[in-house]
Amino acid sequence: QVQLVESGGGLVRPGGSLRLSCTASGSILSIYAIGWYRQVPGKQRELVGLITSGESPKYVDSVKGRFTISGDLAKNKVYLQMNSLQPEDTAVYYCNADIIETTGALFDTWGQGTQVTVSS
Repeated sequence: QVQLVESGGGLVRPGGSLRLSCTASGSILSIYAIGWYRQVPGKQRELVGLITSGESPKYVDSVKGRFTISGDLAKNKVYLQMNSLQPEDTAVYYCNADIIETTGALFDTWGQGTQVTVSS
């Protein structure tokens, strides 16, 4: 069994920064990709950015130049550095991972989410 846990959310003023963490645990053989998503009430969950093994991170246009994904899939941990935050970035942020377990099974796994609120 595998598990994802996000942390690092909170309340920040417009223009501020936060760094979210996503940590995978369990019987992990490898992680193919980890994506960061966000969701506001009443709207669909949307992709923010994605890091895939062997490739550079990719971002949606609305966060390019402000958000940065870093970390190491081989170490089961990635980060989402969010700078120049704006009220429209307020959402619950989730990480999602494609994890190959030691049994060889592939799991599409979600974390529980962490709230990010940008407000003055």
